[in-house]
Amino acid sequence: EDYHEHCVQCSEVNWGLTDGGRFYCRTCHNVTERTREFVNSAVTLNTRIQTISKGLRKQEKNDEGWEWYVCEGFQFVLMKQAEALEVLGVCPQMKDEILCNFWRRYLQKSQQAYCNRPAGESIKVLSGCESSTDMDSEPERPSLFHLLPLSESDGDPLTDCSFGSSTGKVSESTSVCSGSVDGSLHFRKNQKDKLRMSMPMTLSFCYMALLWLRESMTLSDLLRYELLLNKYTKHSNLVFQSWPVYEEVYDKMLHLAAFLELPRFPDITDSCFLHPDMLCMKYLMEANLPDELHNWTCRVVKKIHIGEADFLTFVPENKSTRKVKYDVLAAAVIVVVLKLLFLLDDNYEWLLSDFAEERNKNNKEDGPYFEFKKWYKVIKNSLDMEQKKMDEERAKCLWRCEKPLFYSAKKKSKVLKRRQIVVNLQHQFGKLSGSRQPAEKPNPSSFQLNWSEENTEGSCFHGHSLKGILQEKCGLLTAMNPDYWLCTVKLCTEKFCGHLAHYRDLDFPASYHFVLRLFSFLLRIQPSYIHEEVCAIEHKLFNKKLYKKPKYKTGQRK
Repeated sequence: EDYHEHCVQCSEVNWGLTDGGRFYCRTCHNVTERTREFVNSAVTLNTRIQTISKGLRKQEKNDEGWEWYVCEGFQFVLMKQAEALEVLGVCPQMKDEILCNFWRRYLQKSQQAYCNRPAGESIKVLSGCESSTDMDSEPERPSLFHLLPLSESDGDPLTDCSFGSSTGKVSESTSVCSGSVDGSLHFRKNQKDKLRMSMPMTLSFCYMALLWLRESMTLSDLLRYELLLNKYTKHSNLVFQSWPVYEEVYDKMLHLAAFLELPRFPDITDSCFLHPDMLCMKYLMEANLPDELHNWTCRVVKKIHIGEADFLTFVPENKSTRKVKYDVLAAAVIVVVLKLLFLLDDNYEWLLSDFAEERNKNNKEDGPYFEFKKWYKVIKNSLDMEQKKMDEERAKCLWRCEKPLFYSAKKKSKVLKRRQIVVNLQHQFGKLSGSRQPAEKPNPSSFQLNWSEENTEGSCFHGHSLKGILQEKCGLLTAMNPDYWLCTVKLCTEKFCGHLAHYRDLDFPASYHFVLRLFSFLLRIQPSYIHEEVCAIEHKLFNKKLYKKPKYKTGQRK
């Protein structure tokens, strides 16, 4: 409180005290040579004692800030992502109990920390590590490892020289592009290494933690939240360079879980949000489809046993079973149900729609019958509009930190001034061009398309009936349509292919492609991934008919 000097870097007066008694700026974290004076009345009255710090032995010629390592940068990113997920409503224990342990285990198994000899020790860094006895000359370094509590049995992440702090000039191995000490070594690693830490890998960590907690957030939801993509650290270029891809993040998560040797995850039961019955209900609402379709999706799930805990629960060590993509599975179940009821062959669904339209005109007392043609028009208009909006937002997206990057305090004022000039010019040109100023973004929601039953335009189909396409048979409602066409007769079994089926939109009916396009937009994935899951469900549903053994006549050799 008695120190009122302005900070030489940011000109703020907001001082704190380090453990060594030095003043540091809480705004820019600049540490000064000035130490606090205090009166020790316990020894002698009116006697003033002042602590004197030795300071740095060598004055740094350049002002490049603290040296840091790639693993520290990614840890900071993970911490910010976990905090952003807490804002979205995720359980608070995710960061400190689940994600923390996953990250510590990764650092230990990859020999980066929590071990006696971390990997990468061949890097020549840090003159201060050459003499470990003189610790008084080292400045207090703000550590990022406070996120991870250490037990007595764990190794010290800072015992090796490659994790120490610099007291001399910036190391020659410091990466110019990232600002980290070992950045050049990290980026020289094999780019195809699926366990190499990257920005998409941070999302794999987050999704793995969400899956362990069985949170009500799918991978497609996670990848849509911009809050997790562009608000990170100003200390490096650890930012996304493009929109993360679903398959890449999911594939990295599988390899990561196997590498960490994690046990069986908590069971996915019918009360969990990730259960197909729950997710089908959500996607039916978002796709503006009748509520009665949920009974049919539940019947399909029960018929082919994809709602059982053993099928849904993630077991990293079991490589023989096919891993479940919960959101894709639910969307594929809905597509199969639509094919069962409406066929989606560019003919039958329109005939049913004409019948329902005629019936709705003549009978307005009962609830309306579902019209596929009307639903198609409403969804197509909304989908085209939302797709255009998303494409424009992605085209305008600048893959950089919200705060400008600068590696020297001397350059800070210039960088901030340039950024302010750019922002002012953007506002001025926006006004001249007549474009609307961007309004505040609404709070994130798991629903992208919202439909209200109170809409007077009749664009909500949740309460519409399926009576026009169903018939009662043996006490059960069955589809009037007796036919069904398979997307593929035989699934692909090539080991190097990696896919059960392949998709080309020209080879399939337009109605089927439209439905795939709708769910691919909702999940932010390619239609081919949903098509592949549809093929897998169809082969389970019609397994007996597809692989029925031929009957042999009496006396015929088997």
